[in-house]
Amino acid sequence: MLTNPGPQKPGFRLSMLINDSRYRSMTIQVVALMGFMLLIAWLINNTIQNLNALGKDVDFSFLGQPASYDINQRLIEYTSRSTHLRASVVGLLNTLLVATMGCVLATVIGVLVGVLRLSKNWLVARLMTVFVEMFRNVPVLLWIVFFMVILIETLPRPRDFRGEDATATMSLWDSVALTNRGIYVPEPLFSNGFGDLSIFGLFDVSLDLFALLAVLGIGIFIARKVRQRALAIQAATGTLPTTWYIRLSLIVVPPVALLTYLGFHLGYPELKGFNFSGGIHMRNSLIALWLALSFYTAAFIAEIVRAGITSVSKGQTEAAYSLGLRPGLTMSLVILPQALRVIIPPLISQFLNLTKNSSLAIAVGYMDVTGTLGGITLNQTGRELETILLLMLCYLFISLSVSAVLNWYNNRVKLVER
Repeated sequence: MLTNPGPQKPGFRLSMLINDSRYRSMTIQVVALMGFMLLIAWLINNTIQNLNALGKDVDFSFLGQPASYDINQRLIEYTSRSTHLRASVVGLLNTLLVATMGCVLATVIGVLVGVLRLSKNWLVARLMTVFVEMFRNVPVLLWIVFFMVILIETLPRPRDFRGEDATATMSLWDSVALTNRGIYVPEPLFSNGFGDLSIFGLFDVSLDLFALLAVLGIGIFIARKVRQRALAIQAATGTLPTTWYIRLSLIVVPPVALLTYLGFHLGYPELKGFNFSGGIHMRNSLIALWLALSFYTAAFIAEIVRAGITSVSKGQTEAAYSLGLRPGLTMSLVILPQALRVIIPPLISQFLNLTKNSSLAIAVGYMDVTGTLGGITLNQTGRELETILLLMLCYLFISLSVSAVLNWYNNRVKLVER
């Protein structure tokens, strides 16, 4: 018995890349990508030829030369005899430090101000409006300089802490010194530590800190598993077991035991000579930059939070009230989780803006990656192209990392449609 195989499909032909709608869009994209890559290759080749004509070749060997300049605020060991590469790493770590501190503080202040702007208390709502309008309508550079002036002019000098007729005293049980040269806080020390691990000879990673974070992370992971098991028991039996003390012990006891084994203690700052020594010294330049970027960005985050909250229908609030939830719980458990899908995307842009605005640190003498690699190193070596390219790659890496983390979080909290 013969069967009719039906009409055969025509074979693939090159003309289908243009005439067939199934392949046309892909063809256009490939051609556009090839054209873009050719343009980039032409620009690079033209730049190299022009540099060769001027007697300048692309060379990154200057990174191994001595930097011959000091950096006052640093997270790793550095001297003026260190290389330009190490100076760049110090500047990059300083940028990451102020960016991380700024994002955390700006988020806390921004969420608080955004929520309070919707308060039914007229005075509180108006004060928050003044905060937002005052900080976001003044250039951030002026705020950086303003905070720097306030810290220098209002805080006491180190010599004011000396002698029986001292006019200034240390705070928090004589553990913190607020001076016009910066803030001195206790330094965590370990008498039985594991030491440090050198990464490519550029910076050292504390094994004590790594071990502490590992123990804390494992404790949090196990505590979540205990919580999930308790919820499973509740779903099966209707009774939720009491596990809060177990979860708290898993998070607190192992780190405390590890700190005890490592011989954890605090090194307090002491006035010696004309200045304080010991402890952690946070210079005024770091504090001024941190506060200015945080308050400036918090004003924008507050508006983002307010817009996200108002995007949630009032029926959600009324439903929560009908279940007996108080306004505070309603905001934290019902409104804010739903508003996150509106808040997170523009929040990413604000974090990126804060990170890039940290390049204004040179105005108050804070040596970030722009001040080291794009400032003194560029002026000393004359390698404009190389330093600017490296500087652009640093900010591109930071921005893409922040975007990746927050986009991942955005996918975790977004609403799932049925």
